[in-house]
Amino acid sequence: MNQAPRLALLTLALGLLAGCNSLTRQAPVVERTTAPASTHPRPLPSKTEEPKQDEKGMYTVRRGDTLLRIALDFGQNYRDLVAWNNLADPDDIKVGQALRVAPPEKGERSANMQTQPVPMPPPAAPPRKTTPRADKQPYSEGTVAGAPRESGARADAVAPAAAAAPAGGIAAGSIVSANDDDKLSWMWPADGRIVATFDEGRNKGIDIAGKPGQAVMAAGAGKVMYAGSGIRGYGNLVIVKHSNSLLSAYAHNRKIVVKEGDNVAKGQVIAEMGDSDADSVKLHFEIRQQGKPVDPSRFLPGR
Repeated sequence: MNQAPRLALLTLALGLLAGCNSLTRQAPVVERTTAPASTHPRPLPSKTEEPKQDEKGMYTVRRGDTLLRIALDFGQNYRDLVAWNNLADPDDIKVGQALRVAPPEKGERSANMQTQPVPMPPPAAPPRKTTPRADKQPYSEGTVAGAPRESGARADAVAPAAAAAPAGGIAAGSIVSANDDDKLSWMWPADGRIVATFDEGRNKGIDIAGKPGQAVMAAGAGKVMYAGSGIRGYGNLVIVKHSNSLLSAYAHNRKIVVKEGDNVAKGQVIAEMGDSDADSVKLHFEIRQQGKPVDPSRFLPGR
């Protein structure tokens, strides 16, 4: 056999063998580093809205609130809240309702309050012509007391002088302002052992242990702004307002011996110690400034 055809056949066989090997070789594996895009985009997480801040002098009712609790927390008389918000039923307040918790400023009217028609005053009598008196003196209590009265004038027409304040304090029933806080005189509301001290996060006042029926006294002169059992957790409760910014609260009483609107003097008995809404006989005593609980030891004398 000729050498040239054999060489051609050998070359052809080697070519076919190389082609078969290339067909059986596997394609390289490529790892994907990103997931395929979805035809439906994933919704973004909803952003939680911050609760809106209440406007000055306003409060938004939250779940579990009562008008009495709101009044205590803002240092106000609940009857004032009823009047400022024109509430027909103090027990009917709703979650989300905006309440005025501070007196309207001068010339301002709450959105919840209704204006009442003001009756026209009777026409004034024409002024009498008088000649100036030569002995006219500047006003003082002495000049008022010594001034001659017109014929027919009542002897009690002159306003009496204000009652003298007790030593170290303000007279019960006198009108006080926030500037008078430093003048207030305080005393311990009950005798007994302190079983719980002030803790802003847990205990909003102090607890004084005692015996059933033991006297509970007003820690300072003021006016009773609440006497009842309408605030859960306080039992029979008395709240005394001492100034525009300070009030004191006396809880868990067995019996209350004063009523709303009473003026009380420092040391006057206002209740009898008990265990109403409590696990033992004790007095829970709070002092609140602008509605916020403060440590009573800042005000009470040392023992």
